[in-house]
Amino acid sequence: MFKHGLSGTAPARGVVPSFFRRQFYDGWRLATLVIALLVIIPLTVVMVSWFQPAPDIWRHLSETQLGGLLRNTFWLVVGVACGTLLLGVSLAWLTAICEFPGRAIFSWALLLPLAMPAYVLAFVSLGLFDYAGPVQGLLRDWFGSSRWFPDIRSTGGVIAILTLALYPYVYLLSRNAFATQGKRMLEAAESLGCSPWRAFFLVILPMARPWVAGGTLLVIMEALADFGAVSIFNFDTFTTAIYKAWFGFFSLPAAAQLASCLVLLVFIILLVEQRLRSRMRFTEGRQSAAGERILLQGWLRWGACGYAFAVLTVAFLLPLMQLCYWSLGAFQKEFTSRYLDLVGHTVLLAGSAAFLTCCCAILLAYTSRRHPDAATRFLVRIANLGYALPGTVLAVGIFIPVALLDNVLIDFCRNLLGFEVGQLLQGTLLIMLLAYLVRFLAAGFKAVDGAMHRVTPSIDEAARLAGYRGLHLLAKIHLPMLRGGLLTAFTLVFVDVMKEMPITLMTRPFGWDTLAVKIFELTSEGEWERASLPALTLLLTGLVPIIILMRKSEE
Repeated sequence: MFKHGLSGTAPARGVVPSFFRRQFYDGWRLATLVIALLVIIPLTVVMVSWFQPAPDIWRHLSETQLGGLLRNTFWLVVGVACGTLLLGVSLAWLTAICEFPGRAIFSWALLLPLAMPAYVLAFVSLGLFDYAGPVQGLLRDWFGSSRWFPDIRSTGGVIAILTLALYPYVYLLSRNAFATQGKRMLEAAESLGCSPWRAFFLVILPMARPWVAGGTLLVIMEALADFGAVSIFNFDTFTTAIYKAWFGFFSLPAAAQLASCLVLLVFIILLVEQRLRSRMRFTEGRQSAAGERILLQGWLRWGACGYAFAVLTVAFLLPLMQLCYWSLGAFQKEFTSRYLDLVGHTVLLAGSAAFLTCCCAILLAYTSRRHPDAATRFLVRIANLGYALPGTVLAVGIFIPVALLDNVLIDFCRNLLGFEVGQLLQGTLLIMLLAYLVRFLAAGFKAVDGAMHRVTPSIDEAARLAGYRGLHLLAKIHLPMLRGGLLTAFTLVFVDVMKEMPITLMTRPFGWDTLAVKIFELTSEGEWERASLPALTLLLTGLVPIIILMRKSEE
């Protein structure tokens, strides 16, 4: 009646959790567990750093900087959230629902600021709008004074720069929500006696609230994680404080403790974002046809055109033209063998990180396909949490355990093997690649997993009947069908790694400079023109994922 076991009975199916079943421990799930640990270990290291207090440094911070850090971070988050809401929602409504001259061009062109790193927009704006810049110089020639011109080196200046760099997140999600609602919802509200403005605020905007809020929370996380723009403006936030605690006070515990505060803020935002996403309900909709849009008349149509053009000009066109102008003047001086070395380092690092990330993304996607149980889904979700972690946090969280492991290996070689060795892991590219993998795995996984879902289960069944199993099935059947998703994943991660500044700056080996590091060094000295050539290179490279995004939105 019962099968034999250790107790004479076998547990009923489903009673023993899958974590404790023997079949859970196959190679695919163990590899997924290892990737998830790459996220768990840095977080654990950062959070347990409080067991190694640094009272002297914290006393100094509390007396000199902590109040300013909290105040600056608060106003930065509030200001950027409000600014991106205003720009993103208004532009999304105009391009999705209204018809005006140039609407078809602006609908995709307003995404172009995503290609420009915030730190590039920051130093170009300083070069243009600072007191010694050409804009204020021209105003002094015309009006005799520029004292009335807003000070770009201020809290408002930092907020404006990050708003212009990050508003496309809100714009993209909001536009998709408005486009599926179309003009029909507005007409239905007006038929009930609502004015157009009242209908927008009482009907249209509440229906799009989860998408708008989701984009705004993404903006908040990006603002909290930003290091390059705030450091160029000398605007102290938690990210710059982490860098100064490590490289100024030479205290990894203090840096880790500051990082833990930032992690708590990010995860609170992440929980709110997940809650909002769970409330979203996706129903079949269609994009608004031209005849269903609101045809703006008179000055409104040209006002909408002028508004969209002004935002695009300040956020993308003007900085691009200034970079081109500076680059033409600096090209002969800066385009040397040293610059080619920077490009080579950047490409090699980005290519290696993208290849590693794609391999791990394939593993996660294939494991999810083979084992669609709750435990595996949980591990995959943990492995993709790195996108929410700021680069400064990952740099600290990965450097500390790697340094400890390095010390253990050195002691092992000295005490048990009888010979001395130098640093084995520190000062290598390993730390950088691990940090990049954790940071950008989510971007690669989404592209690969999306392509994997297009492979129908019947193909797997037919392949198994033909004798394909495991790695053979993945290599011969799935990889050729995943080529498009892998190319997208590789491109997205490649460009993200090229633009990444804090991880590269804080964990690079000695002498291993990249384009982003060179920009940081030159802008720290106020050398805007010399920084223009590497910045223009990053900007043009950043256009590639934007083109991919546009093509996918048209499919």
